Amino acid sequence: MPGGRLTQQERQQIALGVGDGLAYAEIARRLDRPTSTVTREVMRNGGPTGYRSDLAHRATERRARRRAPSSSRGPQSALQPHGRDAEAVREYEEMFTTVMMASGLPKMMARVLSCLYTTDAGSLTASELVQRLQVSPASISKAIAFLESQDLVRRERDERRRERYVVDDDLWHQSTVASAQALVKLVEVARQGVGVLGRGSPAAIRLEKIARYLDFVAEEFARAAERARAILYTQPEET
Repeated sequence: MPGGRLTQQERQQIALGVGDGLAYAEIARRLDRPTSTVTREVMRNGGPTGYRSDLAHRATERRARRRAPSSSRGPQSALQPHGRDAEAVREYEEMFTTVMMASGLPKMMARVLSCLYTTDAGSLTASELVQRLQVSPASISKAIAFLESQDLVRRERDERRRERYVVDDDLWHQSTVASAQALVKLVEVARQGVGVLGRGSPAAIRLEKIARYLDFVAEEFARAAERARAILYTQPEET
């Protein structure tokens, strides 16, 4: 039934589809399920190379048992700021994490980033991340180091001198600019290869086409990022 919990038979069909190299959208169509359901199921249970229906089914049952005590304490346990539903927030964080994993972000890094972006303050300490995600301090430290290297989080100290990890509007811009700069480096390397492989050779022609394409994309990417920042981050009183 669409919208309900996946059955073991459906997980077996997902495993077969993944093994046959089918796109998530095609597997979802065959199951009459949303594509996001299949994507989330695969990415949270080993990814396309490690997904096994039996292990995924047992893992889901374990997660359900862990959630049962907290859901039995009554409506007060689900109260959150701004009238949010705790279960809906949890499901959204899992979906956010799955989408970022599908874009190439490692699982723990995606979980940390999702946690930060769904926090009203937009910042958390290492101990707060450990408590929210129920992982070790070492896992948080490793994830933060990676995210910092990608310009996706930054550190700052609060009034109590605690180190906080922050996400804000400007970080998205910095990350986008860094991606454009990485494309520029690829352009430079491709054009070096043209000279090495002999201008006019099939390999050199291929690299030149790549360089021209990426050069155009990088320039448009950087220009769009600056234009978006100027338009979207301008305060109303400034306009």
